[in-house]
Amino acid sequence: MSFLEALILGLVQGLTEFLPVSSSAHVQIAQELLDLSELSRPQLTAFIAIIQLGTELAVLLYFAKDIVRILRSWTADGFQKFSAQPTDAKLGWLVIIGTVPIVALGLAFESQIENELRSLTVIGFTLIIFGLALGLADWLGPKNRELSQIGIKDGVLIGLGQAMALIPGVSRSGGSITVGRMLGLTREAATRFSFLIAIPAVLGAGLYQFLTSYSDLPSELLLSTLIATVVSFIVGYAVIALLLAYVKRGSFLPFVIWRVVVGVMVLTLV
Repeated sequence: MSFLEALILGLVQGLTEFLPVSSSAHVQIAQELLDLSELSRPQLTAFIAIIQLGTELAVLLYFAKDIVRILRSWTADGFQKFSAQPTDAKLGWLVIIGTVPIVALGLAFESQIENELRSLTVIGFTLIIFGLALGLADWLGPKNRELSQIGIKDGVLIGLGQAMALIPGVSRSGGSITVGRMLGLTREAATRFSFLIAIPAVLGAGLYQFLTSYSDLPSELLLSTLIATVVSFIVGYAVIALLLAYVKRGSFLPFVIWRVVVGVMVLTLV
């Protein structure tokens, strides 16, 4: 892997981790286009696991104040009757509840996810199908519910939407935002909750992949990997800020179009 190829993968990771377009799909497509055949699968897995730490740090820093506020409220008031808890304490429980599906299904189907489902054909179809699902959910029905109005049922359903991202091409944020919009959340509320609910899942999966694969990284790639990780952090942080600003006034249609176009191109090339 050249220095430029490492930078490209870091850029793709940072750009797509938080957009509803599927980072796993785009990183895999980039790998195929770059033809990184000189690296073994464990080596490539180690590289991707490490550069993902950049985007994980980005979401932690961006939402640091929210995380601290929610944790304080949850520890202080989170063991009262749920309906009597303040919004932040409820959010703490909803993040926990919404994380359970992706953890349980990820552990149960780890082998299938890492092997049978990681094909460009699957990615092509899921990009299109779940992109259209996002578009329909964004367009149909009233969408005026805020974060303060979501309950346990919403947390479970949005968590199941996030868990669909175990299938490459679905998108973690795309799945949770789609369900959030179907449940009547505003674009900003659905997007913000998508970020919050992702923090434990993204950190857990990222650290697990890192700890189980970092030793496979070739020593000659250490500098390129470090720089690519920094790039993924900077770009990922900027994408979070830009997306939250964008959804206050814009729809998810551009992302739907992008997903369909990329999906069609992948299926055509395959």
